Formats: sequence, C-alpha cells, structure tokens
Amino acid sequence: MKYGIFSLLLVVALFSSCNNDDNGGGLEVIPPRLLADVAIEDDEEIREFLETHFYNYEEFQNPPAGFDYRIKIDTIAGENSDKKPMSDFVGSKEIKVSSSEHLLSEEETDIVHTLYYISARPTTEELKEIREQKSCEDCFPTVADSVFVRYEGKLLNGTSFDASLNNPIWFDLARLQDLTQGFRGFAEGVPNFIKGNNIIDNGDGTVTVEDYGVGLIIMPSGLATFNRAQGAIPQYAPLMFTVDLFTLNRTDHDGDGIPSIEEDVNGNGYLYDDNTDLQDEIDARLTVRFANFQDADDDGDGVSTRNEISDDNGNIIIPYPDSNNDGTPDYLDPDVN
Repeated sequence: MKYGIFSLLLVVALFSSCNNDDNGGGLEVIPPRLLADVAIEDDEEIREFLETHFYNYEEFQNPPAGFDYRIKIDTIAGENSDKKPMSDFVGSKEIKVSSSEHLLSEEETDIVHTLYYISARPTTEELKEIREQKSCEDCFPTVADSVFVRYEGKLLNGTSFDASLNNPIWFDLARLQDLTQGFRGFAEGVPNFIKGNNIIDNGDGTVTVEDYGVGLIIMPSGLATFNRAQGAIPQYAPLMFTVDLFTLNRTDHDGDGIPSIEEDVNGNGYLYDDNTDLQDEIDARLTVRFANFQDADDDGDGVSTRNEISDDNGNIIIPYPDSNNDGTPDYLDPDVN
C-alpha cells in the first residue's frame, strides 16, 4: 500500500531557497532561536487561543440533520460570547524535543513541549474512559502505525496551508515523527483519537466508515517546522490540524517480526533514539544509521532479528528468547548469536 506524505514535504529540498533573503519575496527571516524560549512563547499563544475560541461542540453533542461532523472554530465574541472555550474540552501531552531533531547548532536536550488535542467524536472524556476500561485496545493507533485520515492543517489565524478533505490519505506516523522529515506533533496527536468501524463497501470503488474519530491537534512550532519557513507556514508558528481517523494498520517497518512500536526500547514514545548497534554504525563510519524499527539486525551481530526470535520452523517465540538469562533478549544482545 502506498503511503501518503504531506504535500508540504515536497518542498523540503527548497528550504534553503525559501530562507534566502534574495529570493524570499520580502519574507523576514529570523536566525535560529532557542527551543526553550520559543516553547514558552508558543504555549502562551496556544493557551490564549484555547481560551478565546470555541468549536462547534453543540453540533457534535446534538447532531442536526445532515451534519458533516467537521470541526469548525470561531472566536468567542458577540453572539458567540456565551460559548464554552476550547480549553474546557482539551487534553494535553508533554513531549521532549532536542535541538538535534531540528538540526540546530545550539545544543538543547529534552526541552518539554506541550501538545494539545480535542476529540470531538467521541469526546475527550469518553475516550479517556475507553482507555481506562481497556475495552478497545485495537481502536487506537500508536506513533509507529499507519493511519487513513482526512485532514486540514491551519495556522492559528485560520490560514489553511495543507488539506486532503475530499480524498482520505495514508500517513506513516513513524516517518512524520522524525522532525527532519515531517511533523512530529501530527504523529503524536493522532493516537489520541479512535478509528472508525463498520467499513462498508459501496460497490463503486469507495467505502463508507461509520463512527470514525474526529479530532483537533494544536502543536507548538517545536513539534512542527520550528525555524523553517515552509510555504504558507512562517517561522516559529504553532499549527493546528483537524483529523478524521478512518482506520489504521499496525506496522513492522523492517519486517523483522517485531511490531515497530515494540522497538521503542526505552519506552519514551520516540522511535528514533532506539538504536542498539549505534556504536557499531559509528565505528563503521556509516553515513546512514538505522533505529531499531528500521533495522533487520538490531544488535548488529550478523544474525537477523527474525532468526533470533524464531524457532526452527520459523515461528516467532513469545516471549522473545533470552539465552543467557541476562534480561536482554537475544535480538538486542550482541553477545548471543
């Protein structure tokens, strides 16, 4: 299956020209700033936005005839002055970002960024109950999975910069989690929503998905493009995405028999800092290095991960073998092969 990548990513190679004073068309270019400073400013801007704006929660609570289940945002003012602010419905997640993820020269490590999200269908509170009751473990994607979504990306002022509203598209969230390639905030936000069910074949090449999740993600610039001016996105701009989550696929990117999400060895929810044989790759002076979820031989011992977790008939052994009982499974232990 062919996975879609944000159309914006097609201009990654043009970042340098977009940031060139001679060709920027009057765009003001700001030198790289500190992640820590911008994170604070972004959070203040996002919080103010959440307090002064509302979404069409009443339509989601009591859907009118023909309701399209699209999130619409407006300012709390005038005839809308009695609306509940988005801050009443929001959930949040703290995510650590380091300067190396944005290829910045100033070294900053584990700078906390807060991601905000609202689930409009079901509500954020209803999803919390579903998770706590563990009544639908397969209903939620992880940051390692692929998702089939309809979406629109906007600046907080409402300017749309990317969308696929008529034709849903597949995204590999693991790729988007790499900030040098995509939007980590999108990858971290989608798992807070629930997939649809009862997929119906319409017989004309299309399908209908019932009860799909509808949500909104609002992210600081450190979880998006940060200092890279990109298309309609200026430098240091918080972003928001409306998302309709239709379905998902669990992934095993390197085909080694271990689901990609299980290759998050340190359990921090970030796939790219788990590389068991990193030192071997450094010693070999490899210019391209592979995190475990991209590496078919995770410990670099010359024996494939799949072989180290399978029996003679090729069946995967659960729990994964640990021949010397040292607490490290064989496929992550270069001393065992």
